[in-house]
Amino acid sequence: MVGTRGVPASYGGFETAIEEIGRRLVAEGHEVTVYCRPSGPDAPDEHLGMRLVNLPALRRKTLETLSHTALSAGHFLATRRQDVAFVFNAANAPFVPLLRARGSAVAVHVDGLEWKRDKWGPWGRRYYRMAEGLAVREADALIADAQGIADYYDDEFGVPTELISYGATILRNTPSDAIEAIGLVPGQYHLVVARFEPENHVDVIVEGYHRSNAALPLVVVGSAPYSAAYTDGIGELAARDPRIRLLGGVWDQRLLDQLYAHALAYLHGHSVGGTNPSLLRAMGAGTAVLAWDVVFNREVAGAAGLYFSAPGELSRQVEEVERYPFRFRDIGELMQDRAHRRYDWDVVAEAYGSLAAKLARGYSTRGVSSGRRVDSAWSVRQPQEVEVLRG
Repeated sequence: MVGTRGVPASYGGFETAIEEIGRRLVAEGHEVTVYCRPSGPDAPDEHLGMRLVNLPALRRKTLETLSHTALSAGHFLATRRQDVAFVFNAANAPFVPLLRARGSAVAVHVDGLEWKRDKWGPWGRRYYRMAEGLAVREADALIADAQGIADYYDDEFGVPTELISYGATILRNTPSDAIEAIGLVPGQYHLVVARFEPENHVDVIVEGYHRSNAALPLVVVGSAPYSAAYTDGIGELAARDPRIRLLGGVWDQRLLDQLYAHALAYLHGHSVGGTNPSLLRAMGAGTAVLAWDVVFNREVAGAAGLYFSAPGELSRQVEEVERYPFRFRDIGELMQDRAHRRYDWDVVAEAYGSLAAKLARGYSTRGVSSGRRVDSAWSVRQPQEVEVLRG
């Protein structure tokens, strides 16, 4: 498992996925190695049966991921051959040929449409567009976590993907001592959890809530290590409204579980990813969802969710939630049932294990597409045969 901060999971969706998938693969008898960016000198070398390789990274926005993956690829080349490498984030596609040079099959989890993120300048967006094409051309398989992402790669490149979503942890009878210790009352607050980046629309959520007549506070969890101006703008707006409480980054997973489980509503502004782990976490906790209106969020939350695309819409929805709290608690139970039925970590891990076995036997989509973008008319063509043997 290459290309993330690694485990133990305390940061984002990729890390949680690796922890949940990796430990289940270990239980099935697989040997799993995870490349990690240690947070300190005492980083463990084993976690839940997974072997951890801790390597440094340059702590700069544009170089952190790539510098760590470069070191990881070098280590990979110099050690015992692995049957399969799972590479997370299409940005790491330039290193796929190095991993394949060791004789390993490589699958790339392409994540969302990173080139749409406002935090990247023109060169960063060009890089991500280039990396997508490179992943298509060089990887033996692509993993998409949402149908919308699978459709994108189908339409843009004419290449198939493995549709494997995330799982959701189902929380029931969750204690409330941790949130009470920070002055919150169960069922008496709204919640947003997100990195402070423009495409996550934390500013729109804070603005929409600020305009509302909501009586319950808005609790905002998140930060942005590389985006001080955006964070300052959110802070200035929150400072004018005593109902808005900024907690910053929260790494205590027990506290996070309680925050999700006891919110009256979870406000979700992510817009360019696929299946978002934070959205699944809220649903697994049984919390009603108000989400940014894009196909990815509708695919996950379904008809029970409320959707917004402007501050005014969110203002009205927050007021509606407070007007009919019992109805939205029932909606939260529907959300939890949907998460339980559709987003099961056991099923996800089984899919990764099956893909690994298929890749180890020689399956590959290399050669199906040149990695060049094609016109959208491809989507109406007949599907191609994609079973190709490497070499």
